[in-house]
Amino acid sequence: MNYLKQIEQWKKEGKKIVFTNGCFDIIHAGHVDYLEKAKKLGDILIVGLNSDSSIRRIKGKDRPVNIQEHRKKVLEALKPVDLVIIFDEDTPERLIKEIKPDVLVKGGDWKIENIVGADFVQSYGGTVTTIDFVYDTSTTKIIQKVKNGSC
Repeated sequence: MNYLKQIEQWKKEGKKIVFTNGCFDIIHAGHVDYLEKAKKLGDILIVGLNSDSSIRRIKGKDRPVNIQEHRKKVLEALKPVDLVIIFDEDTPERLIKEIKPDVLVKGGDWKIENIVGADFVQSYGGTVTTIDFVYDTSTTKIIQKVKNGSC
């Protein structure tokens, strides 16, 4: 739980904390654009990363393509990302309650009322928002392209 001390320090410094989450299995331009935009919503961007077991429960036995340690390493190397926390649950609700972010953000394919933790974040005056996708790509589409041999 060392990350909680770091987050507490950032808050003491008056930093605005932004939180998002996802699988981030095969990083693509859509992910990078999304993370850049998310970072602009505050000072610190924290990414909740689904564990391998949670991805298997959500997306099936063939996922993830990349193991959680590798996905975490790649995310940590991206300029907008300040902290990556792996979580094993199917949703990031516990993490959101621990972190109490100033901003909770998800992709434009989510409706605010369906975002896990939205009610909690709004209950203390936090902001919940979405970011529209610019690139028509996804890990699932990339995997399908590779399987079809069309790349």
